[in-house]
Amino acid sequence: MAEHEGKGGDGGEVPAPRPDWLPDGCEMLADGEYDAIVMGTGLKEAIMSGLLSTLGMKVLHVDRNNYYGGECASLNLTNLYNKFRPGQPPAPELGHPTRDYNVDLIPKFLMANGNLVKMLLMTKVTRYLEFKTVDGSYVVKGGKINKVPATPDEALRTSLMGIFEKRRFRNFLQYLAGYDEQQPDTFKGRDLRRMTMLQLYEDFGLDENTQSFTGHAMALQRDDTYLHKPALETIKSIQLYVRSLERYGKSPYIYPMYGLGGLPEGFSRLCAIHGGTFMLQCPVEEVLFDDSGVAWGIKATMDGVPQVAKATMLIGDPSYFPSRMVKPTGMVARSICIMDHPFNGTNDAESTQIIIPGRQVNRHNDIYVCMVSFSHCVASPGKYVAIASTTVETSDPLAELAPAFELLGPVMERFDDVSNTLTPVEDGTADRCFISESYDATSHFETTAADVQSLYERVTGQKMDLSIDPEVEQEEG
Repeated sequence: MAEHEGKGGDGGEVPAPRPDWLPDGCEMLADGEYDAIVMGTGLKEAIMSGLLSTLGMKVLHVDRNNYYGGECASLNLTNLYNKFRPGQPPAPELGHPTRDYNVDLIPKFLMANGNLVKMLLMTKVTRYLEFKTVDGSYVVKGGKINKVPATPDEALRTSLMGIFEKRRFRNFLQYLAGYDEQQPDTFKGRDLRRMTMLQLYEDFGLDENTQSFTGHAMALQRDDTYLHKPALETIKSIQLYVRSLERYGKSPYIYPMYGLGGLPEGFSRLCAIHGGTFMLQCPVEEVLFDDSGVAWGIKATMDGVPQVAKATMLIGDPSYFPSRMVKPTGMVARSICIMDHPFNGTNDAESTQIIIPGRQVNRHNDIYVCMVSFSHCVASPGKYVAIASTTVETSDPLAELAPAFELLGPVMERFDDVSNTLTPVEDGTADRCFISESYDATSHFETTAADVQSLYERVTGQKMDLSIDPEVEQEEG
């Protein structure tokens, strides 16, 4: 609306002055002026709107879609077909098209002690969600699926290694279990800030196979460049994996019932409780800048009427900003597969993460496979949803997922997607545009949480406090 009404001296209604920032021919979008406008209801944007609202900011959160989640949405079967095969009805043998399915567009699990879980606990968004442990974490060696050993006892039982290598790996895990960055007596003469990860592996006599599954399936490194960097960060990542595994025993990962779409919905609810305004089906067509190049608002046409909202900062995913403000970082290939069977070699697990190290299939980047099922209320009874993903390296992206398809076996339906990944050119402090990065190919949320932390620090000027202990907090909860 272009004008506000108030009481005149005679008791009649008089129009409020038109804001001087509102362009001619436009009306105000929602309430007009906000502290922050967030564009896109993907997980990163939803977390930011929730956090900023708890700081007392007036937030407008918009999305061009008619559903929450953006790229992180969980779609029923009807919407999944509409997205990938417009006009084609779902196959009847898959089950009920709207009731049974919640299929994730971006496949990821949560590390039980990871930073995203800390954000959920810190904001108490966990009250809106129910989680279930993922049944197993696996790694592929020689085309076969193997459980990832993460404790000294598992190291002695695994079929991934010979007997002498098992003992060397057991010694390595025992060293990691006792290592404390704040306690020099646990270093055992090793300076992990200087020593590379490759040097540490070699110090324990670990072979290339053990290095591969340790670095990729436990430390969750995406390629082998980590081998030549200081070992400390990789050691911290392995310790996080082990601590997360110890929480529930089956695997270090948890997953929300009814799909990942519940995560952005939970943070959006947090924002709404603190006064945030939400508008779906809001087709933002322009980010507005002043003469000095600083963003001050957005323009959207609603019901044929151009409308504008103003804010001191804009936050959003790359698709909402001019192309000059983002740069490509690569491409990700993903395939969503609906099956009527679990993976072979996983004891009929109803949910799994499987990592195929790039080295195993002559690639630079790893291949990830997430599988969830009817037990998580994301598929009809007896059905499984597996999603394979990888960073594209060739001109034939889907062919790069062939090692994953070999593990899957027969599939009932498959939906393929190849998308560009983007990152902001600037950090946003000068132009007040704070842009998130595209989601990568990994099947966990650690890189997502890192981007949220970066956004939060750039927006507020303060580091996010993630000192909360997930184990203590959940015990108290």
